[in-house]
Amino acid sequence: MKDLRERAILHHLREARAASVAELAESTGSSIATIRRDLQRLDEAGVLHRTHGGAVIGEGDAPFATVEPVNRDAKERIAQAASALVHDGQSVILDIGTTTLQLARLLRGRPITIVTPNLAIYEALRDDRDVRLILLPGEYDPVYRSVSGHLATETLRLIRADIAFLGVSGISNDGDLRDTTIAQVPIKQAMAAACDSATVLADHSKFPGSGAGRIAMPSTVTRVITDERPPSDAGLSLTAHDVEVVVA
Repeated sequence: MKDLRERAILHHLREARAASVAELAESTGSSIATIRRDLQRLDEAGVLHRTHGGAVIGEGDAPFATVEPVNRDAKERIAQAASALVHDGQSVILDIGTTTLQLARLLRGRPITIVTPNLAIYEALRDDRDVRLILLPGEYDPVYRSVSGHLATETLRLIRADIAFLGVSGISNDGDLRDTTIAQVPIKQAMAAACDSATVLADHSKFPGSGAGRIAMPSTVTRVITDERPPSDAGLSLTAHDVEVVVA
């Protein structure tokens, strides 16, 4: 519940740039005292800035920076379970997103090849002498700290990986993968096609899915790792697609 409330607070602030404690309490259906504690925690994490009676998000703050600390415990558990699937000598595709970043940090020092469009992952691993790091080309997106576009998609057609880990904006009750950024849809499709098996990393807030970008569940996706059992409709749809749900 706390994680969902924090996401609601951040969503409100990204829309309004600033809000009072009373406004945030009303928009989330929470008490004033609860919102004050949430703002204190998010301020200490560097996600927002507390003001007298409220909070602000600066004009330069990017969604990646604001989302990265949210649900961090869940993301770390998901990443830990995902890291156990990677074996030395394998080639691994890591999608954009903050959970794949947690996974990348756990893969430091491993003799593996990592292919990614994720600039945050590049920064985390660029000095690692054991990891062979391949950064996909494309148009830089400062909001999501990644590259996208035709170059990234076409380069993925030249690659064959053992396993891919995909991030999503959500998973719908029909079992479709969703993304709020349409430009990422063909890249995720190309990632799924470029590997022997793919695993989706999605914390509980990604159920049910939302976003205009829709990806019918690729045949290579065999597993979803999450931190809570998904809603029954989504769970049944994943089972119908022969997708294993792993709760970390």
